[in-house]
Amino acid sequence: MKTTSFWKAGHTPTLLASFFYFDLSFMVWVLLGPLAVQISKDLGLTPAQKGLMVATPLLAGALLRIVMGVLVDHLKPKKAGAIGQLIVIAGLTWAWLGSLSSYNHMLTLGVLLGVAGAAFAVALPLASRWYPPEHQGTALGIAGAGNSGTAFAALFAPSLAIAFGWQNVFGLCLIPLGVALAVYLIFAKDAPSSPPPKSLTEYLHVLKDKDAWWFMFFYSVTFGGFSGLASSLTIYFNGQYGLSPVTAGYFTAACVFAGSLVRPLGGIIADRIGGIKTLSIMYVLAGLFLFIASLGLQSYMGALAVFVMAMLALGTGNGAVFQLVPQRFRKEIGVMTGLVGMAGGVGGFYLASSLGYSKQVTGSYQLGLTIFAALAVTALVGLSFVKTRWRTTWGSAAMTTAKI
Repeated sequence: MKTTSFWKAGHTPTLLASFFYFDLSFMVWVLLGPLAVQISKDLGLTPAQKGLMVATPLLAGALLRIVMGVLVDHLKPKKAGAIGQLIVIAGLTWAWLGSLSSYNHMLTLGVLLGVAGAAFAVALPLASRWYPPEHQGTALGIAGAGNSGTAFAALFAPSLAIAFGWQNVFGLCLIPLGVALAVYLIFAKDAPSSPPPKSLTEYLHVLKDKDAWWFMFFYSVTFGGFSGLASSLTIYFNGQYGLSPVTAGYFTAACVFAGSLVRPLGGIIADRIGGIKTLSIMYVLAGLFLFIASLGLQSYMGALAVFVMAMLALGTGNGAVFQLVPQRFRKEIGVMTGLVGMAGGVGGFYLASSLGYSKQVTGSYQLGLTIFAALAVTALVGLSFVKTRWRTTWGSAAMTTAKI
C-alpha cells in the first residue's frame, strides 16, 4: 500500500505549534519541583510535604486531562487549548503578585499549575487528527516532545530564584507563556476531519473496553516515571548528594532532556518495528535502571548516568504507547488522550509523593524507586499477555497500515 511522506501527509504549522504550546505548558506544570529546595527552606517543609507539593500539579493535571479531553471534542482542540492557557496565565499572575506564605498556598498553586499539565489532552489530538495511521507514531512523538519543557524548568528556575526570588520566577514565566499562546493562536488549525462531539455516556462507555485500561496502565508507568522523576530529581540530588539547588537543577535538566528528546524517536521506532516490540524493550530497560538507582549509588555522577538511561527508556516508551493508542481508538482519540494522559499523571503523582514519604519514613529513597521498578516489570508482563490478541484483531495487517 502506497503511503505519503510524513512532511506532506499532515499540517506542519499545526504540528510545530502544538509542540511549542505543549513545551511551555509542561515547563510551568513541573515548576514547583526545581523550586522546591528554596521553597521548602523558606516555609520549613518536611520531606513528605515537599514530595506532596511537587506531586500535586501532577495529580491535578491528571484529573483535568479528562475535563480537557471533553472540551477538545466539544469545542475542538484549538479553542480548548486557548481556554486552558488563559487559566494558567491567570494562575501564574496570582502566584507572582499574591501571598504564598504557607504550605496550603503552595498546594493551591499546584492545583492551578495542573491546568498546564492538561495541555497534553489538547496538543496530541490537535496534531494527531491531521495524520494518517502510518504516521501517527512520528506525529505524536514530535508533538509529545513538548515534555522537554520540564527540562527548561529544571535548567533555569533555580538560578532565577537565586537572582530574583522564587516567587518572581512565576512572573518571569508569563513572558514565554504569552509568546507560546500567540504562536498557538496564529499557526495552529483544527483538522477538517475532527469527529463529532460525543455525549458524556459515550465517554464513559470507552472505559468498558479492557484495552482502554491496559493503555492507561502502560502509560502510567512510562509517563508516570518520566513526570515523577522530572518533578523530584532536583530534590533527590540535593538531599541524596548535597548538591546545590542550581547544580541539582542542571542534573535534572540533563535527565529530562534525554527523556523528552527521544519521545519522537520512540514514535518513529514504533512506526518501523511496531509499538508492542518497542514498548517491551523499554520496560525491560526502565525497570533495570530504576532498580539500579534504588540501590543508592555512592557517586552522584553514577546516579546521573543511571537516571539518564532510565529517562531515555521511559521517554521512548511514551512515544511507543501513543503510536498504539490511535490505531485502537482512532474515533475516540480525544477522550482516550485524556484518559491515558490522566493515568500518566496519576503515575507521576504516585512516584513523586512516594519518594518524599519514603525519604521521611525510611531515611532513603530506595523503597519508592524499587516499587516503581517493579511496576515496569508488571507492565512488561501485562504487555506480553495482550500482544497476541492485539496483533490478530485491530492490529492485524487487514485492519491498519501501521505496524503493531
